[in-house]
Amino acid sequence: MKRWLANLFIVILLLSLTGCISYKENNKETERDTIVISVLAGQSTSDAGVEDMVDEWMEKNFPQVYLEWECVDWGDQFNTQMKSRIAAGEIPDIMIGKAQDVSTYAPKGVLGEIDEKYLDRGLDAARENVTVDGKTYGLVYNAMYQGVYYNKQMFKDNGWSVPETQEDLQKIIDDCKAKGITPFASHMVDTWSIGNVTMQFMMNDVFNKDENWGDKFRNGETSFSDSKEAQTAYQYNKLIYDNTFPETFSTEQTDCDAKMVQGEAAMKVSGSWSIQNFLDIDENFDFGIFPFPNQTGDSKLIFEPNITIMTSAQSEHQDAINKVLDVLTSDKDLAVQILDYTKTASMLKDVTPTFDNPSQEDIDKYANEGRIVDVTLGNNQLVWGGFQEENAKDIAAWLQGDETFEECLKASDERVKASSAN
Repeated sequence: MKRWLANLFIVILLLSLTGCISYKENNKETERDTIVISVLAGQSTSDAGVEDMVDEWMEKNFPQVYLEWECVDWGDQFNTQMKSRIAAGEIPDIMIGKAQDVSTYAPKGVLGEIDEKYLDRGLDAARENVTVDGKTYGLVYNAMYQGVYYNKQMFKDNGWSVPETQEDLQKIIDDCKAKGITPFASHMVDTWSIGNVTMQFMMNDVFNKDENWGDKFRNGETSFSDSKEAQTAYQYNKLIYDNTFPETFSTEQTDCDAKMVQGEAAMKVSGSWSIQNFLDIDENFDFGIFPFPNQTGDSKLIFEPNITIMTSAQSEHQDAINKVLDVLTSDKDLAVQILDYTKTASMLKDVTPTFDNPSQEDIDKYANEGRIVDVTLGNNQLVWGGFQEENAKDIAAWLQGDETFEECLKASDERVKASSAN
């Protein structure tokens, strides 16, 4: 009996460490009138906690539907989890990932179409990258922006203008170093961060010039070892590494963002997920955003569809799934609560977050100038799981002197087959 109890304790402990797997008190999921909906949620760093908000709403309004959540890090675990579920034939009822995941999993026949009733509550632009062969398999809920966050007060005090070219950026870097200011905050201990900023660089130096670069890469028409543009995108990581904290490979994101807010660094190449930290540390921190300058001086601010809801084509509980979709798309108070918490932009009609975003003025400026690009283009050309994330590990090894630059490029070329979702 003691051994059995000990084993049971270990099982419970392990389950408690696997993410936000949630269980209701009194085993409600076993009641005859309760429908259990499995949810695999791939979360960005700003998303953790959203599941609690949805659960609270469902408990009040649809108590007969119980959401059994499994939350994993989107960058490190979501793709692996999806592959294992597909191989086992155990597709979750609801999957929450990013827009780019639709092009990966829809062709495998595991995703169900999203009902027009719910899609019509979203912005038209939200359908663009989740529609495959005329059918829409994803509901894009919110969006992030990516670029270079900058300390507005520091820029004002030092007379720096927002840079448009690499030459402009270098002048700011040089002035920072002359004044003892760290130019860039970065946390290269997180390879997902290296992968993310590298795609930012690729977008403006590669994909904005040739949107089919990934296809040409797979066809043998170009490669990382041959493409000056792709090499330039990789080299920007060295520019940041040479101008950031010496301890960047041991600095966590929260500490990195704190240093940015506290004036220890002037800029950070990042995305909207940093806003949550910025404002938690100092609600009055005044920051802006600009696109990382490319070689031709025509960079665009990067738009990324974030929380994207997908459903199983095989689920026996479509009515219950639709209740969840109805909740998320119709309750504006819940939507605002989620948007304010995640510090993201809405992809629903007539829903606007109420949090004060100091960088919104810059976002509106680039939008009015037509200088916004959807990163899904690049992520569909070169997928994250198995390619971008692996390339980031080689970039980290190169920066730390464990690989040559040529070896880093060659490693990317050798995993060409992994670059496509198909």
